[in-house]
Amino acid sequence: MNIKSLFAATMLSLSVCALPATASAEEVFDAPVAARQAKETGLQTAIFAGGCFWGIEGIFSHTRGVTSAVAGYHGGNSGTATYRQVSSGMTEHAEAVRVTYDPSVVRYDQLLQILFSVGADPTLHNRQGPDRGPQYRAAIVPVTAEQRAVAQAYVAQMERSGVWDKPMAVKVEKHRRFYEAEANHQDYMLNNPNSGYIRRWDAPKVEALQEHFPQLYRARFRTG
Repeated sequence: MNIKSLFAATMLSLSVCALPATASAEEVFDAPVAARQAKETGLQTAIFAGGCFWGIEGIFSHTRGVTSAVAGYHGGNSGTATYRQVSSGMTEHAEAVRVTYDPSVVRYDQLLQILFSVGADPTLHNRQGPDRGPQYRAAIVPVTAEQRAVAQAYVAQMERSGVWDKPMAVKVEKHRRFYEAEANHQDYMLNNPNSGYIRRWDAPKVEALQEHFPQLYRARFRTG
């Protein structure tokens, strides 16, 4: 059992009162404003991976302009696209989130800035927060040529920015089929606000979104 699953299972037997009432995000970065802005019209879809999909889905569910955020798996095949199998780290999938958004409200490059400011550390290889394994890698999965060009430019810009003192580990991956995760993993933060894992690792990310991107923060969840 991976750390996230073990933590969740353990917390089922513990009182939530045993947990600290508040916790700070692991780290917030001043990710740069993109030099290359995305040029898109109409509703668009993008896929992002940044560790546990519960938190990434939670962040984008609170982002203005996002009309849907769905937790799932990207990078492997349908026969192994289950939580139990992906958690082994042997299936080539990453826990990922498929985001549908209105670029007249929030651009693709702004979603990238949000992801790497409050969601994921782009310098970590095959891990985020307490979770370890290739299924927790940070990855950008463009679904259009415009997204790919913007993503590649943004990774290069982050490398040059001096914000991080380590090389970029995040990859721009080839778009493969996205598999929706099981129903109990959808809207996990919304449905499990007192989960020990959510309170410690993911709720602080949403708090950081509100603090650092107030113009793009939405208090109510937009569920997928």
